[in-house]
Amino acid sequence: MSGAESAGGERSDADGTDRTPVPDADVCVVGAGPAGALVADRLAGDRDVVVLDAGPRFDPDDRLARQERAIRPSYGRPDVWDVGGERDAHESAGDRFYPLNHARVKGVGGSTLHWQGMVMRLHEDDFDSGSERGVGPDWPIDYADLRPYYAAAERELGVAGASDNPYAPPREEPHPMPPFEPSYSDSLFAEACESLGIDMHSVPNARNSEPYEGRSPCVGYGTCQPVCPSGAKYDATVHVERAEERGATVIDRAPVERLEHDGDDRVTAAVYATPDGERHRQEADAFVVAAGGVETPRLLLLSASDRYPDGLANGSGHVGEFFMDHLFAGAGGTLDEPTRQNHVGFYTSACDQFYDEADETQAPFKLEFFNYAGPSPVESALSGDDWGDSLRDRLQSEYGNHVAMGGLVEQRPDADSRVTLADDRTDDRGNPVPRIEWTVGDRALDTIERANEIQVSILEELGADVEWVAGPDATGPAYHHMGTTRMSDDPDRGVVDADCRTHDLDNCWIASSSVFPTSGAMNPTLTIAALALRVADDVEARLSRRT
Repeated sequence: MSGAESAGGERSDADGTDRTPVPDADVCVVGAGPAGALVADRLAGDRDVVVLDAGPRFDPDDRLARQERAIRPSYGRPDVWDVGGERDAHESAGDRFYPLNHARVKGVGGSTLHWQGMVMRLHEDDFDSGSERGVGPDWPIDYADLRPYYAAAERELGVAGASDNPYAPPREEPHPMPPFEPSYSDSLFAEACESLGIDMHSVPNARNSEPYEGRSPCVGYGTCQPVCPSGAKYDATVHVERAEERGATVIDRAPVERLEHDGDDRVTAAVYATPDGERHRQEADAFVVAAGGVETPRLLLLSASDRYPDGLANGSGHVGEFFMDHLFAGAGGTLDEPTRQNHVGFYTSACDQFYDEADETQAPFKLEFFNYAGPSPVESALSGDDWGDSLRDRLQSEYGNHVAMGGLVEQRPDADSRVTLADDRTDDRGNPVPRIEWTVGDRALDTIERANEIQVSILEELGADVEWVAGPDATGPAYHHMGTTRMSDDPDRGVVDADCRTHDLDNCWIASSSVFPTSGAMNPTLTIAALALRVADDVEARLSRRT
């Protein structure tokens, strides 16, 4: 151990926070986003748990100020959660530029601090994409394996929803809270969809439609992305705080730079940095990496050693490969009647009718009916330099008549779409930054065209003037990082097994969408949460067998 690395001590950083290692820890969790928070909460109390997160704790009292920052027309979305600089540097390559920093948060709570809060279960065929659709591998688990964990995740997050979606996979119980009522713009879409024979249904939301677990119901701020000031939308600080109450230790501003291992193929320590420039070793019996689809493979690659020259847990050579995201398809325009645009900041109706048409040539996709089309009154008012009657007239012309639809499309897993380490660029601690090579593929692009055709037909039936279409040439990511440490029963074809434990190291698990072999087209957070709860149970079972 060098003089700059310590395994313990009583010293605190300049801000007065003790960031020294926890002695005799049972479990070390890397990352305090939704996966890491749920694992920590599940294991705390019975086990000594320490959580290391690269970013800071954000003061809840600051959220109103962050909301104010977000509604100003000149705001840069990354700035709302202090993203940027060398700490968050990255490189992009491949078919399309990947704007990683546009929608990520490094800090306690992770991506749930800025997410929209949509929580759908994957469909049954999503787990059997290879055999049912001819695309990608089958998961080594199926929907039945994850079904009880989906139910548990819905209770943990607090999900408002209904059982009115005839295309959804089977459920065992109602959602914890009733659904949000359809918006006014939803009612307009409903008339058009009925004429076209297209089914609409409600959307499960991880936000409170009524008081739940001590958190207030949604009050309609409309700024869910990138900040909810009220706490009605779930974020992972709920479980971080609960884990701490149960005895867990959470160390913020402690980016993990590498994992060390012994000769028996066990992780022995997580080496992390602190704001004072020191490096420490957190030892534990079990390690859970929950750092997301980009930082998880980066950490494993940074942990290369003589024994694992290509990166830790990379005996298969697949660490970083098969990076996936959902592709966006959308269309919008204006009506000659009021639409009450921007009434809420999340959507309440969707359509899964075409989802299970997926095959080798068409990807699964879902359609979304937006309640937040067009500019908000605040955005319009602050973006001009007019006043009085002129301002009023402009607001009346710009606000209240917009409609829009969105959609998510699956990206086929491709080994050439991947996360690697940059050759020349480093972060603020001198470590190579992630390099994202994003390859989309023709199947997704062709499916976007199909989704656009349906979206435009609905808007035209509605009588809207279609003013924009986000098609194959204008598509972008949904910022759902998936793949990169895929799950497989075969150690040569994946990084983790069916329990999300790495094939190469018997005391290291990965709790992340990085383990997804295929992505489906459903928002991934509920599946992340379900897998995290399943990981926690497996960690506990294996630790119990050793004692």
